[in-house]
Amino acid sequence: MASSIFCSPASAVLFCLAFLALNLFSSATIVSHDGRAITIDGKRRVLLSGSIHYPRSTAEMWPDLIRKSKEGGLDAIETYVFWNAHEPTRRQYDFSGNLDLVRFIKTIQAEGLYAVLRIGPYVCAEWNYGGFPVWLHNLPDVELRTANKVFMNEMQNFTTLIVDMMKQEKLFASQGGGPIIIAQIENEYGNVMGPYGAAGKAYLDWCANMADSLHIGVPWIMCQQSDAPQPMIDTCNGWYCDSFTPNNPNSPKMWTENWTGWFKSWGDKDPLRTAEDLAFSVARFFQTGGTFQNYYMYHGGTNFGRTAGGPYITTTYDYNAPIDEYGNLNQPKWGHLKQLHDVLHSIEETLTHGNISTIDYNNSVTATIYATEKGSSCFLGNANATSDATVDLHGTKYTVPAWSVSILPDCKSVAYNTAKVKTQTTVMIKKKNQAEDEPSSLKWSWRPENIHNTVRLGKGHFQTHQLLDQKDAANDASDYLWYMTSVHLKKNDPIWSDNMTLRVNGSGYILHAYINGEYLGSEWAKYGIFNYVFEKSVKLKPGRNLISLLSVTVGLPNYGAMYDLIEAGVVGPVELVGYKGDERIAKSLSANKWSYKIDLNGLDNQLYSLDSSHASKWQEGDLPTNRMMTWYKATFKAPLGKDPVVLDLDGMGKGFAWVNGHNIGRYWPSYLAEEDGCSTEACDYRGPYDNNKCVFNCGKPTQRWYHVPRSFIENDVNTLILFEEFGGNPARVNFQTVSVGSVSGSVIEGDTIELSCHGQPISAIEFASFGDPQGTPGSFSKGSCEASKNAVSIIEKACVGKENCKIEVSKNVFGSTNCESSHVNTLIVEALC
Repeated sequence: MASSIFCSPASAVLFCLAFLALNLFSSATIVSHDGRAITIDGKRRVLLSGSIHYPRSTAEMWPDLIRKSKEGGLDAIETYVFWNAHEPTRRQYDFSGNLDLVRFIKTIQAEGLYAVLRIGPYVCAEWNYGGFPVWLHNLPDVELRTANKVFMNEMQNFTTLIVDMMKQEKLFASQGGGPIIIAQIENEYGNVMGPYGAAGKAYLDWCANMADSLHIGVPWIMCQQSDAPQPMIDTCNGWYCDSFTPNNPNSPKMWTENWTGWFKSWGDKDPLRTAEDLAFSVARFFQTGGTFQNYYMYHGGTNFGRTAGGPYITTTYDYNAPIDEYGNLNQPKWGHLKQLHDVLHSIEETLTHGNISTIDYNNSVTATIYATEKGSSCFLGNANATSDATVDLHGTKYTVPAWSVSILPDCKSVAYNTAKVKTQTTVMIKKKNQAEDEPSSLKWSWRPENIHNTVRLGKGHFQTHQLLDQKDAANDASDYLWYMTSVHLKKNDPIWSDNMTLRVNGSGYILHAYINGEYLGSEWAKYGIFNYVFEKSVKLKPGRNLISLLSVTVGLPNYGAMYDLIEAGVVGPVELVGYKGDERIAKSLSANKWSYKIDLNGLDNQLYSLDSSHASKWQEGDLPTNRMMTWYKATFKAPLGKDPVVLDLDGMGKGFAWVNGHNIGRYWPSYLAEEDGCSTEACDYRGPYDNNKCVFNCGKPTQRWYHVPRSFIENDVNTLILFEEFGGNPARVNFQTVSVGSVSGSVIEGDTIELSCHGQPISAIEFASFGDPQGTPGSFSKGSCEASKNAVSIIEKACVGKENCKIEVSKNVFGSTNCESSHVNTLIVEALC
């Protein structure tokens, strides 16, 4: 992720020829590198890769995701390895289900692709605590990511475990043709290394030596590490890496994270990176000598359960990637990049062996020629954000649109321009559950969360005379931790008055406060805020008063220097304050005897599980709404078909959702995106991109729809459980499916338009015009000139009833137009699926 903001897995795309894909694993694969390229079995490669995180999808989704990646022109799949997922308790390991790393790597291998294994084991990735297990933080005398023996012993143990696991299955290329051609140690440490001082440099050197000592037989990389010790290869992460130069002239120019979009935080808007800009960044990278480029993400997936980090990272991790959260192709991004990959693959020999020369035309316009004895390939780049350019190359003039790159495989004809999208745009729609006999609304039962023993009796698991960091107290076993204390007051106490408040300094999370069993109020911070002050008026009684504070984390921090030391929970001080006129008198409770209870009773008793012995006493009538701390249950039938399933939680507040016992993640639809700052027009791809440039969804729920993988759903009756923390109304909750609603394309005369409904038949042609049509999908209109023939009828005849169709765009097909002779005729088609 943003090298200056957070870390995430890099996506390396390798372009494989058909014969190589067939014979890739038949014998030992020797991987080496020089300053020009990665070399595999003696062949220099242009490598394209894409990040897919195995825990953010399900094992059943992997083959389809990897197959679509290969079809999109990737040579490799890159993934992080998530330490806290695999070692949730010290020396107790989990590689089951969608944590089956070996199965994931073998699935990559089965599709004939390479793998890039980013062991880390710090990953960032907007993942809870950056991938570190919280038990690591709680080890005596430990300091993370620095020259600390306790930490380094644990890191070496886990790294060695993963390497040995890969070796045992012969998954490294050096072992006779395994798919893993590159591995990573540490991650974006260079961005945060300064505050660690000399100990940080010592740790960095140790990382390199430790990794090298494991003898994996393939190169090691360190992303964003300009002082990476040899033989580590330093690599680039960012929106653009064309100007990046590795720290060693013998190292290839590698881009481990090209951010295809951006992650979302609760309360934030939807970011969008255009296909044109993303393609421009890739083409510029290879124009300037790049050899390996990885998309982060190629498929983002879902932060199931409590895996989202941040804090305040959403459950969706769609990332505006070429394959969306549900596994659908994100068009036109997927297709526009596929066409670029095909062109780059076609000139791989020239790019990796050719002599390089550059012509500077000024105003950020350049030509780069790669020449060998067999031929030449050319890039024409225009990095000007506003002005198109006319380039004279070898006596021929070419127009290069602003902020684009043209690729000429033979230095004569333009095969691809990053600003000219010729692939279709697909609009996905959501359809209501069409299962047979499924009622129009779900029938709910409910039960309250039992908080009596905590808010009225103050009963906990253990006690201290201080306020504990929630990471120390709960060890990340739950989002929820109760802090409880009592205070004895007399009316002659100095703070006693008619105007008293409870004042709590909290971390940047959620706080619910109760006094003597009665709810007092709640507070929470925005994304990136790590503290706040909660202060509410209280009515206390003479004698004993019980204060119960429920602290709720929303993913632990995942990035920054010493991010692991950012406090969570009730950090204090906690005070009772009495106001008497202008006089303010505070009574500190921080050193009181505090009782702690981890988790909620319903979570402890696993009310979400159908096997729980406590999952009874559900009430059928008088369904409460907008009621805090409430459990809801309903049954539903599996949606028909094979389209991805989503849960619409519109109307709910905040909590967790389970389908058949599977935790699909935190929900928080009541958290609306900011009202201001959204783009009102289509994004202009020209000019440098960042995550604030093109944003949408202002004033709407940050996330309304939640992915429910088909593998979580049974064929017959299924159970949905919601735990509602804030209060909501389940009346509007329902299941829907995601499918292709319409497809559209815009192609100039002389090209070919291709339309596909991705397995569904094209049902109708909503719009078609050849001439100068205008508009965007859903609002196309005819222009001032048009062809003589009826474009709609022509397209209907060629496409309706078919899953895909292809039509040559010419006057022979659509007739002559009454446009001016200088006008370039365009065909726009919109089809319903």
